[in-house]
Amino acid sequence: MKRYKAFAKVNIFLKITGMRGDYHTISSRFMRVSSLFDTLWFEPKPTPEFEIRGNFDCELHSNTIYKAYKYLLAYTRSNSLSTLMEENAVCVDKQIPSYAGLGGGSSDAATYLHLCNDTLHLGLSIQELSEIGSSVGADVPFFVYGYESANVSGIGEIVQPYSEKLIDFEIITPPIQISTPAVYRYYRESLYNPISEDKGSQLEATSSLDILASMESTEANDLYKAALGCYPELVEKEGWFFSGSGSSFFRIKER
Repeated sequence: MKRYKAFAKVNIFLKITGMRGDYHTISSRFMRVSSLFDTLWFEPKPTPEFEIRGNFDCELHSNTIYKAYKYLLAYTRSNSLSTLMEENAVCVDKQIPSYAGLGGGSSDAATYLHLCNDTLHLGLSIQELSEIGSSVGADVPFFVYGYESANVSGIGEIVQPYSEKLIDFEIITPPIQISTPAVYRYYRESLYNPISEDKGSQLEATSSLDILASMESTEANDLYKAALGCYPELVEKEGWFFSGSGSSFFRIKER
C-alpha cells in the first residue's frame, strides 16, 4: 500500500499577537524540513480494534492520529472509514522526535487525513481537511495544506503560502520532553508582551533568510525565554534558533 511522508517543520519566527479566549494568537513562519519526516501507511491486521504501530510514548486516546480518525469519522460518518480501520493498522516509521517543537504529531495527523481521503476517495477538499485537522491541533492545518513555507496566524487556522526557496537545516533535539501548554502558561504569566499587527505584517513580508540573518534567536521566538524559564535543564545555544515551544534548535546547514 502507498506510503505517505509526514514532514517536520521549524518556526523561523514565532511571535505572540494577543489572546483569543484561552488561546494565544500568533504570527509565525513555518518552513518544512525536507530531510526529516515520518512515514505512514496501512497494513492488514487480524483484530478490529484501532491500532497504531510505531514508536509512540503516549496512550492511544492521546495520539494525534487517533484523534484525527475520531474527528474524521464524526465529520464524514463513513462506514468505509470504520471498515478500513477495523481491517488495517496505521503504521508509522517515526523519525521526528516527540515534544520537540518540530510538529511531528501534527504532521502525522494531517498525513493520516490525506491518506484516508485518498484511499477511500472521500472527496474532501483541502479546506475541509484543514477544518477537521484544526480540531486535532493548532499546527495541523499547515501540514494539511502541504506548503513548503507559510505564514501562520490566528490560533494556527490561517495559513498563507510564502514563496521562497527551502532552506537546508541542521537540527539538534535535547532529550527534554517539553510541554507546550506549560511553556505558553509561563509566557502568559511572566513574559506576556504581544507584538503589534504592523510588526507581525512586517515579519510576514520578510524572507526567512533575512529574518535568520537579522534577528537574535530569543528575539525571533517569543517562547524561547519561556521554555528556558520553565525548563532549567534546557541550555541556551549560541548561534542556534529555537523551534516552536522546543526543545529543538536549528540553524542553516553549512555547505
